[in-house]
Amino acid sequence: MLSDFKAITMHEIICPHCGKAFKIDEAGYADILKQVRDSDFEKQLHDRLVLAEQEKRTAVELAVTQALHAIERQRDALASELDQAKRDKQATAELAASTLQVELQKAAASKDAEIQRLNASLEAIGVAQKLAITEAVNAVEKERDGLKSSLERTELEKQLSEKSLKDRYEIQIKDRDDMIERLRDMKARLSTKMVGETLEQHCETEFNRIRSTAFPRAYFEKDNDARTGSKGDYIFRDLDDAGTEIVSIMFEMKNESDSTATKNKNEDFLKELDKDRTEKNCEYAILVSLLEPENELYNTGIVDVFHRYPKMYVVRPQFFIPIITLLRNAAMNSLKFKTELALVKAQNIDITNFENNLESFKSGFAKNFDLASRRFQTAIEEIDKSIDHLQKTREALVGADRNLRLANDKAQDVTIKKLTRGNPTMAEKFAGLENKEPPDAD
Repeated sequence: MLSDFKAITMHEIICPHCGKAFKIDEAGYADILKQVRDSDFEKQLHDRLVLAEQEKRTAVELAVTQALHAIERQRDALASELDQAKRDKQATAELAASTLQVELQKAAASKDAEIQRLNASLEAIGVAQKLAITEAVNAVEKERDGLKSSLERTELEKQLSEKSLKDRYEIQIKDRDDMIERLRDMKARLSTKMVGETLEQHCETEFNRIRSTAFPRAYFEKDNDARTGSKGDYIFRDLDDAGTEIVSIMFEMKNESDSTATKNKNEDFLKELDKDRTEKNCEYAILVSLLEPENELYNTGIVDVFHRYPKMYVVRPQFFIPIITLLRNAAMNSLKFKTELALVKAQNIDITNFENNLESFKSGFAKNFDLASRRFQTAIEEIDKSIDHLQKTREALVGADRNLRLANDKAQDVTIKKLTRGNPTMAEKFAGLENKEPPDAD
């Protein structure tokens, strides 16, 4: 039984290069298996992380590009729609005015011809007829004057309609141009929301306005930890229902007055922002800036500066909420990969712990068994010694019994005849004792 328990399980391994088979024990096989599993797991983990990062970055870039294209398409479509509506209204008004003017001119010409015809016939008819004709001519002239007045009124209405339509569309076009201009340069003086408040207060207000609906589990607070020597302005972290972090962002807000003599550049703050992002363990870094208001690069919208610092963007204040939404939605797509990787890692840790516990149990059991086996062997040896001692005692007792039996036999074999044989003196004394009578009892 002991030999069966101590037997070592052997595994046969075939070399993939030479094809030769060799055997290794359980410990060596487990060590090789652990190395292969750890290497394969690390490779899969690295490949999945790289794939998730690429997908997330591609999603962010695509969302940013789509947002910019949507703004441009909306602007172009609106301008085209306004131009087409203006042309349609103007063409309709001109057509209606032209048609009415032609009809009025035809009616006036017809009435003039009739008046001339009636005047020509006055000489050939009587006075009564002349009076009737004169009344008819007056009626026709009155009708003609009414038509002329109507034509003039229609012309005036057409002009007023054209002017009103032109003014209305010019106002709409001006409003759209102002909106596009605000989206382009993002100047603080053009935003009524930021009058009388700082850029940080504006961003915090905008976030708190939608916090309860869009980011109910998000953390967005000022960075007050300056233990490393520097700190950003705000830190954003969003979590899912299980408490897993979806995305984290380090924010820096920069603004300056138009009257400032020395103008700063966005480039001046990127290095420090990247340092803060790394020290505070944030995934992204975003500079919300009103600096360089005339720079078309930053006025186009969301600008990534990945070529200088990883996972960093520069945006104008109007894109503060959209950039958070874009990054959070992009991170949601990779969250399932993070969850799967965490689960696989946890399972691998559980397997490793189980194997470690099993090895600890086996080594502890083997140690205890070895101690028990040695003590059992010692007990056997002591028992054997006791048996030897008892055996010697038994042999001594058996020898003593044999000697006692022999002595008893010898004692039983002793008689007076044997004792007095060859001893006449003792024979005579014993013979005298036998002849003497015993004394009377009292």
